Amino acid sequence: MPESAESVVAGYERHLSLERGLSPHTVRAYVGDVVSLLAFLTVGEGDRPARSFEDLDVTQLRAWLAGQRSDGAGRTTLARRAAAARTFTAWAHRTGLLESDPGGRLAAPRTHRTLPGVLRAEQADALMDASAKGAAERDPVALRDRAVVELLYATGIRVSELCGLDVGSVDFSRRVVSVVGKGDKERTVPFGVPAAGALTAWLEDGRPALAGETPLTALFLGVRGKRLDPRAARRVVHEAVAAVPGATDMGPHGLRHSAATHLLEGGADLRSVQELLGHATLATTQLYTHVTVDRLKAIHDRAHPRA
Repeated sequence: MPESAESVVAGYERHLSLERGLSPHTVRAYVGDVVSLLAFLTVGEGDRPARSFEDLDVTQLRAWLAGQRSDGAGRTTLARRAAAARTFTAWAHRTGLLESDPGGRLAAPRTHRTLPGVLRAEQADALMDASAKGAAERDPVALRDRAVVELLYATGIRVSELCGLDVGSVDFSRRVVSVVGKGDKERTVPFGVPAAGALTAWLEDGRPALAGETPLTALFLGVRGKRLDPRAARRVVHEAVAAVPGATDMGPHGLRHSAATHLLEGGADLRSVQELLGHATLATTQLYTHVTVDRLKAIHDRAHPRA
């Protein structure tokens, strides 16, 4: 990639990280997409001549996406890359690197948004009961695992948000936890009595045994006394769900979907669930209504005499 393109990418990366506050994972994905776009543009191939960055237009953007599709990229990947291109060209135009914003004319391929399986309410109860039994011997790791599962299901927070919690994030008097979500946006999420009991047991009997000599502010710790890694938290959930007969294998994301679905089935309104989950738009939260409606249809088909 030419040096000028490298400086453009570096500036774009700073914009995503510092100005927009996107997660490192999202920044890597968007920067990788832009590197691919600029390589496509500035390195000719076959009958396609090389062009300079200033020549970037909607025709080039469409050709780049078409090439990605020919290489086997799926609809979800193409939609993300189109979004990355639009974000990039908008920034480049705003900073004077491009005279116009070609990404504004780029249509994104529609994605088929699907949700993973969710636990039934009785399966969620069985999961929590199994976690409580595992923690009955007061083993520090078992106490932690129970608190992890209880809090994820009670709040519907993301696994990255869970692992980012500090001890001071929990307010037991109000039974709420302060969560820093996407874009460094903070929200307050309530939790119930069972999660409060699991957290108390972890903090009093489990966490001190794993904390070691170096004090950390992290709420959840790994076996070596460091902040719990999201991969370890995912493993905890997979293993816990595997102990529930008939339950679909799932990780923390599945518990998040289960919590949202059960809230809606229990009568919670969409706006409240949106706020609890930290969704930027109501459209994302509305996906969960499809799950509840599908379940109602299945019950209707089984139970109604004229179904």
